[in-house]
Amino acid sequence: MLKNSRKRIKDLPLNRIAPNLVTLFALSSGVTSIRFAMEGKFELAVFSILLASLFDALDGRVARLLRGTSDFGAELDSLSDVVCFGVAPGLLMYFWALGTTSPVGWIFALLVPICCALRLARFNVMLDEAPQPTYWKHFFVGLPAPGGAYVALVPIMLYFHSGCSCFRSGPFVEAFLFISAFLMASRLPTISLKHFRIPVRFVVPLLALGGFYAGALVYKPWLTASVTFILYLLSVPVCSYIFLKLKAREENSAAKQPEKAE
Repeated sequence: MLKNSRKRIKDLPLNRIAPNLVTLFALSSGVTSIRFAMEGKFELAVFSILLASLFDALDGRVARLLRGTSDFGAELDSLSDVVCFGVAPGLLMYFWALGTTSPVGWIFALLVPICCALRLARFNVMLDEAPQPTYWKHFFVGLPAPGGAYVALVPIMLYFHSGCSCFRSGPFVEAFLFISAFLMASRLPTISLKHFRIPVRFVVPLLALGGFYAGALVYKPWLTASVTFILYLLSVPVCSYIFLKLKAREENSAAKQPEKAE
């Protein structure tokens, strides 16, 4: 019996293992963030979550590059995201600001992992559904899990830059946690750059802007990151406006086609 079971085990090629290793690097970074938060090393805790988001962005690209995508990898990625971008930011913000200053802080800290899990569960279900209309091409349904973590971390990054205690106040932190949780669980369209293409004439200015941004990150990292994530948050109503225009345009063109056929 044992010999037969061993015969059924097949060797796994490296291209199937490598993407999952990157996902585990992300998971390790998220769990390490929780440890740093418990030890009061909050800057390292924030950095660990940002590092986890970098690994999270890489694992899917590595899987597609090596043609190593799998259902196992997709499930592992979702579980990792719940820890890295739901549990870790919620606990970090609770330990940093809400544990002693807010009687309802734990409720807001819980909202982030709960809504992150709901968002990822909906995403996994949508993969098996019919394809989205073409006007969804440049949008996510709700805020992606890393984006939700970015929004939740804005108060602590502003505090790192300025040292102002107002950014550590309970209501201010709770507001960002609530916004983060709400946008992750919502069905609002948010920006996706997966299919975004840059006109050739804008490539050089964009590269120059990228160099300027890199310099700003080195010179004022927390301020630059805070402004970036606040702008990302402000892009949500802009995306909703653009989405509604694209949806109306496509629906109008679809309504005119039967008329032309007649």
